[in-house]
Amino acid sequence: MFLYSCLNPIAEVGLNKFNDYYKKCDNTEEADAILVRSASMHEMDFSDNLKAIARAGAGVNNIPLDRCTEKGIVVFNTPGANANGVKELVIAGMLLASRGIVDGIQWVKDNAGDPDIAKSMEKAKKQFAGCELRGKKLGVIGLGAIGIRVANAASALGMDVYGYDPYMSVDAAWQISRKIVHFNNVNDIYSTCDYITIHVPLLDETRGMINKDAIALMHEGAVVLNFARDVLVNEKDMVEALKEKKIRAYVSDFANPITAGAPGCIITPHLGASTAESEDNCAVMAVKELKDYLENGNINNSVNFPKVDLGPCSKTGGRIAIFHKNVANMLVQFTNIFGSVNENISNLSSKCRGEFAYTLIDIDKPATEQALEALKSIAGVIKVRTIQ
Repeated sequence: MFLYSCLNPIAEVGLNKFNDYYKKCDNTEEADAILVRSASMHEMDFSDNLKAIARAGAGVNNIPLDRCTEKGIVVFNTPGANANGVKELVIAGMLLASRGIVDGIQWVKDNAGDPDIAKSMEKAKKQFAGCELRGKKLGVIGLGAIGIRVANAASALGMDVYGYDPYMSVDAAWQISRKIVHFNNVNDIYSTCDYITIHVPLLDETRGMINKDAIALMHEGAVVLNFARDVLVNEKDMVEALKEKKIRAYVSDFANPITAGAPGCIITPHLGASTAESEDNCAVMAVKELKDYLENGNINNSVNFPKVDLGPCSKTGGRIAIFHKNVANMLVQFTNIFGSVNENISNLSSKCRGEFAYTLIDIDKPATEQALEALKSIAGVIKVRTIQ
């Protein structure tokens, strides 16, 4: 029996994927797994029972990754599960910025009491005239699950689309339209495009990447969209560029005191993934990841440990999961231990991620206590799990 806790409401369509081997509990100290959306976990103490955390969403800045890694706690996210919802809002953001829609709606509200509003509207609408997206140049920074969908959708609308992503995966390359032009330098995006949308993770090298230097390279009257993380953009520089009319509009999904109400800023209250479909997709994906890990030891879509997947666990043999430091001779020590107790290894997979590694070992029969204790005693081993 596995126990799980939810720190935020998680869609029932996901929780229903748990079977009779799982039970929900309120005490996180007892939980084998935790599901979370936005709740901060940085101040939480993690018990030795906790094996995994699944974030029903993409960002994991609310989870202390370093501490989890050091304790052998796998942190999952759900990349791509909410991608369509975010994509649609990005397209909506471009339309809002291009057509004066927001100001036009406000004008109607302000003049709702005018009995001649229909007549005065014809004179007023000139100030809200905008432009069409067709034929405009869109730059997409980051061609992951969301960026690819935005690029393909914009191309279908008749935009000329340019992409930048030095780490684009092979799977992503297969999904992107052949109409998309790929740039090798992000500065080419800044200097070429009328609209620029950013879809990269928050890293040291991406924090504040759109700043006054990047803005200086952009077309006068460019539109910048940020539906990834507010701190990817130096918003003080952005607000200043809006005042100087260098940037026509800044569209962001992250309200804060810098941009909320600032002229030229169109801000939505973090609505990107706030659709019923996205929440359902994230919940289902998160539960599937937890189940595969708890039942089989397989790791897919983890943000702190490498992908290792040996398929379903054998019902007759045993599977050992080992979290360890990424140092020399670890596998030799593991295999020697099983050889010394005459236990045959039928399958093995080991991958590393930075300073840490994860190894799955299938043996023909359940491991002996002698072998397990020997594994735990190896210098550099963090945690050993048996999966039967």
